[in-house]
Amino acid sequence: MKKLFLFFLIILLLCGCSLFENSYDMEKTVDELVSEGSSAFISGDYKEAVEAYTDLKDWYPFSKYAILAELKIADAHYHLEAYDEAVMAYEEFEKMHPKNEAVPYVIYQMGLCWFNQIDTIDRDHTPAKNSLAQFNRLLDQYPESEYAQKVTENIKICRDNLSGHELYVANFYYKTKQYMAALKRYEYLVEHYPDSKESKEALNKIPRCRELANKI
Repeated sequence: MKKLFLFFLIILLLCGCSLFENSYDMEKTVDELVSEGSSAFISGDYKEAVEAYTDLKDWYPFSKYAILAELKIADAHYHLEAYDEAVMAYEEFEKMHPKNEAVPYVIYQMGLCWFNQIDTIDRDHTPAKNSLAQFNRLLDQYPESEYAQKVTENIKICRDNLSGHELYVANFYYKTKQYMAALKRYEYLVEHYPDSKESKEALNKIPRCRELANKI
């Protein structure tokens, strides 16, 4: 019985310490948290910035700085190269504040998150595909935005990667004698990336590929 009493006493003491600590932390004002987050962000301590801005967002959700905190959390994740977390944070910002003036920037940053993960043509093409989708959305929805003016080269790189990937897969099917699958890939490539150098190669291979596919 005495051991059980001591056990509960220890639990109560630990909980009391935790509550005291939270109470102490909560004494930080909005301005203090903004200052902490800003200083950490500027100095490149992005993890500390995330902590400060998260506290600001959670403790003072109706503050005029709460929206800034949401955006800076996403930016900090981006600089940490935690791209999945950054994309989720940017998506949440756009969802919660669709009319905010920062939305073009948010879309641009989402595109960059995916763009920075683009790999060689023989690897997963999802980053290039998603990056291109975000950059195109930026051009469609905010063509006059300063960020829309920055994505021309990014779009070209995305399209080059995707066309290269399509040709790589098509050639693989062709070499393994899966001619119908190869034919579909070649035709898709020509239709969606007509100006690419890969399209010219696909056009040259389509007749022979179609001939072989019809023999199956």
